[in-house]
Amino acid sequence: MKIFTSAQIRELDRFTIEHEPIKSIDLMERAAKALTQAVTDEWNSATRVVVFAGPGNNGGDALAVARMLCDRNYDVSAYLFNISGHLSADCSVNRQRLLDKRPKAFIEVTQEFEPPQLEAGMLVVDGLFGSGLNKPLAGGFASLVKYINASPAQVVSIDMPSGLMTEDNTYNIRANIVRADLTLTLQLPKLSFLFPESQIFIGRLKVLDIRLSQEGIAKTDANFTLLEENDIRPRLLPRDPFAHKGKMGNALIIAGSYGMGGASVLATKACLRVGAGKCTTHTPRQNSLLLQVSVPEAIIQFDREETIFSEAVDTEDFNAVGIGPGLGTSEQTAIAVISQLRRTQCPLVVDADAINVLSNHPAWLQQLPKDLILTPHPKEFDRLVGRSTDSYERLMKARDLAQRLQAYIVLKGHHTSLCLPDGHIVFNSTGNAGMATAGSGDVLTGIITGLLARGYKQEDACLVGIYLHGLAGDIAARELGEESVIASDLIQYLPRAFKRLNE
Repeated sequence: MKIFTSAQIRELDRFTIEHEPIKSIDLMERAAKALTQAVTDEWNSATRVVVFAGPGNNGGDALAVARMLCDRNYDVSAYLFNISGHLSADCSVNRQRLLDKRPKAFIEVTQEFEPPQLEAGMLVVDGLFGSGLNKPLAGGFASLVKYINASPAQVVSIDMPSGLMTEDNTYNIRANIVRADLTLTLQLPKLSFLFPESQIFIGRLKVLDIRLSQEGIAKTDANFTLLEENDIRPRLLPRDPFAHKGKMGNALIIAGSYGMGGASVLATKACLRVGAGKCTTHTPRQNSLLLQVSVPEAIIQFDREETIFSEAVDTEDFNAVGIGPGLGTSEQTAIAVISQLRRTQCPLVVDADAINVLSNHPAWLQQLPKDLILTPHPKEFDRLVGRSTDSYERLMKARDLAQRLQAYIVLKGHHTSLCLPDGHIVFNSTGNAGMATAGSGDVLTGIITGLLARGYKQEDACLVGIYLHGLAGDIAARELGEESVIASDLIQYLPRAFKRLNE
């Protein structure tokens, strides 16, 4: 699914109007019908409704919704804020339509505003500002937003919570953004909806199909996309019925220090569970018993040191290497890590402490091979490139780093994002809060390394890997509950995730 910028959304509206063809006011009417239906699905006609409409097309949508709710016998009071004396053309039309239909339900605010009493059990329809906003709210609108947020009424926002910008909210004023209980967005989700900082404003999210031009959507290039199941199925490699383990890929996992052996177990199990024919795990000698008991299918390669990874190993016989989980960051390990990264010729996944080593030695970033895969969580990434104010700024830094290194950066989170070397960014749609547990990242490292060993190209291994990882977590959460999911459950439910994709 493509995610468009606010400018592209306006262009898509224009394309639909020109090529359907349909008048802009009729497109607004179509959107209002979908919005009204969504509101009436949630709140019955005994609910008192207060509509706040701005002077633009978002306000036009809100006034049309007010009129349609009146038609369904809702008790509606609609406030149009026409401070400048200039309304968009379609907002002006819907102003007149509401006046003609129910003049007593309409209040136009041009100067002084006496706010209505907002009480528990009432519904506020927020139609002040939509996806076209490009600066923080101030003055009277900021005061109104604070008044709405302080009230006990429930709030539904049209397209965007007013005050929230479509992409970049780094320098927004959070107190001046509506906190909706439900956001009814039109046609496609917006980029800012995918960031954790936005969730307090969005509430529940519903995407309403208002039949914008599919041709226009197809023709418009997007720098951001949201990964869906139908994007993954065609990428899955078939398994040759005559295959043997030698044809299914040989992976090397370099993981674990003494006391962190579990990281090597999780990565190794995940690597084997996604179909790698063989997996060798290089780990300190003190982890040998743990690994041989926990993962009898793995081949154990011992480091010469008892407790740490101390020296790079030969990778000529391997199809993919994953390095980092639980390694530690001692100076001896750091030198071994950079030596390993420089000498490895096959596809490479760099995670956890291997990333922390690079953070401690930033000059080493210039020595990294092209096409490697970095899988940091936000704090690891901040240590690598510097602290970010919010998720959007961090994402832009990740995109820039992926382009500069010609690497694949998997920035882990609720909507894990993959930054590609060409600047494109893909967000994952699977996963849940139950996966916020130690070891989840080690599992992802093993998954992606195993897929690379199987023969997946880097982009496909990342996309299939993050989707499978989240899908296994979703299945685990459904059966166990989010509170009880642990990292090893993700491995346990990987077969169910694969089966779903293959059905």
